[in-house]
Formats: sequence, structure tokens, C-alpha cells
Amino acid sequence: MILLGSTGSIGVNTLEIARRFQIPVEGLVAGNNLELLQEQIDEFQPELVAIADPARIGEIRHPRVYAGAEGILRLLEESASPRVVNALVGYTGLAPTLKALELGRTLALANKESLVVAGAFLDRTKIFPIDSEHFGLWYLLNDRPFRRLVITASGGALRDHSPEAIRGAAYAEALRHPNWSMGDKITIDSASMVNKLFELLEARWLFDSAAVDAVIERRSVVHALVEFADGSTTAHLAGVDMKLPIAYALEYPVTEPILEPVDLLGIGSIAFEEIDTERYPLWQLKTELLAHPRLGVVLNAANEAAMEGFRKERYDFGTMADRILDAWRHFRDKEPESLGEVMKMDKEVREYVFANEK
Repeated sequence: MILLGSTGSIGVNTLEIARRFQIPVEGLVAGNNLELLQEQIDEFQPELVAIADPARIGEIRHPRVYAGAEGILRLLEESASPRVVNALVGYTGLAPTLKALELGRTLALANKESLVVAGAFLDRTKIFPIDSEHFGLWYLLNDRPFRRLVITASGGALRDHSPEAIRGAAYAEALRHPNWSMGDKITIDSASMVNKLFELLEARWLFDSAAVDAVIERRSVVHALVEFADGSTTAHLAGVDMKLPIAYALEYPVTEPILEPVDLLGIGSIAFEEIDTERYPLWQLKTELLAHPRLGVVLNAANEAAMEGFRKERYDFGTMADRILDAWRHFRDKEPESLGEVMKMDKEVREYVFANEK
């Protein structure tokens, strides 16, 4: 396989599965954690390597190291592995997704943004999601007719704050997730509920249905529920561990234990809560976003641009949300009709958000 984003949490878990099932790793792509990348190179002996910064190629002990966005695409073109795991973060992951599908590879996709911004233009038959919620839906469905698909949200780091405290929260506060430790971006997206809007869009494209919704389940034990056409509802329960969906993406069918079973007597009560727009103002976009899923590019670009200002502490959490909503209202009538228009709109939305900061 080829692994894009090898030093992040998904990448590290993917290599655990590769180690367990003895899956050869032909290529590794990483950002700036070159020390960990070198350890991975020494263990898995990939033929190809790519990193983010061309100026740091000399720091890697390997004969074939490429760099930058073009380096990732070159690595994909020169590789032969039938499977590509895309665990890159953000819009950066879109071009490698397009290249992998163009080359006819099977894509294990953890890069949410690829589907969010360009789901209408991707061959979704070649995509297997590495995401606990979408994996849970797939696991439950078995091609049976359904009425509604439901995914769960933890509520994020600020879930017990008052709406006023949420508005004034600083970057460090929004990173204190109560259930898990992942990258900064997904943790901030979890606090704002943008992550769940992204996942609704992913579900809409993956399962070809707008009948998708989300609820808060604070323990992160229930990942997905399916309301079937016959009136029954089933739920998928598992520990907070991404190795299960990764294993199915790489080694289907899985016939041995990946996780310990959920301790039903130990988890205590499970409750579901509505996602309210007072605490999560961006949730008001849900209905319109699902009705116009090609506008995912607007939400993603506005979110990445506004998060940059929040990360640099130029404004608070509430102002970040305001900037995203403002960009949505400005661009909501311009649905892209092609990949070219997606890329043009992405640039325009970012420029709009950055210009309004001044």
C-alpha cells in the first residue's frame, strides 16, 4: 500500500495494521515530523518517500525522497500498489485523492475534505471510508433498505461550557477534548461541530442519501445507527480506536479480533442529545448543506481560513464561527459545476475570509 500522512494518528494506526497483517508498504508520505518518519522508513523499508518541505530532503536517509504537493503526485504515479490510504489533513488531500482515483487505485479515505469539497466529482465506488461513523453505517447496512442514517458526535471540548463561554473560548481551550487525542484541526472542528457537518456530507455522498442526521453521544461508544425501512433501529458500538475501520479498509474480510469488545456493564448509561444551534451556531447550516451538497467547498474553505486566524489568536472561537457563516451567506448561490469550479471557488472563499479580517 501507499500511505499518505504516515506520522499522524491515522497513519500510525494504519502502520500498526500493516505490521499485524504483514502488508507491504511501498510508499510513505509525511509532513514535518521527520524523526518519526525516519523510524517508519527504517522499519517498513518503502521504495518511495515524500515530505512537505523540499528544503528538508537532506534530513531523510532514503534514496528516493520527493517533496511538496507535486512530490506526492509523482510518488503516486511511480508506485504500483493497488491501495492508497489518504490520511492527509485538509484541502491538501484533494489532489492526491484525484490522482489515486485517476490511476485506478482503491482509496482508503480518511481525508474528509476530499468528499466534502468534491464528492459530486469523485468515483465513490473506489472509496472505502476510514472513519468510525461511516464504517459503522457500512457495517450495519448490508444493502438493506433504510429510512435514516444517524451518526454521533461527542460534543467536543466546549460541550459543557455556556454559550457565552463558548463564544469567548481561546484556541487552547478548544483543544481539550474529553474523549480522545487527535490532531489540532479535527479537535477544533469537533468543538465547532464542523467535523460533524463534514461527516454528514460524507455520508450523503457515500450512501447516496440526504436522509442523514447526527446526535450527541458523550461517551463515544455508539458511532452510528441505522433506522431501517421496517421500523427497526440498530446501533454500532465499539471503542474509540480507529484500527477497526482501518483493518477493514486494508484486510477485508477481517476474521480476528482487532479491538476488545465493549464492556456493556462497565460503560454505564448511554444517552443521546440534540445538537442545538445556540451552543453550535454552525449547525444551522445542516439542512441547506444537505440540500446543496456541492457547497461543501464553501464550508471547508471558510473553515480552514477562519481557523487560521483563530489558531493565531487574532480572534476568539465565536468570531471564527461568525466568519464561516458570513462566507457561507456570501457564496451560497454559487454551486460549482466542475472540479475546476471547485478549485476556483476554494480560492475565492479563502480570499474573502482573509480580506474581511483586515
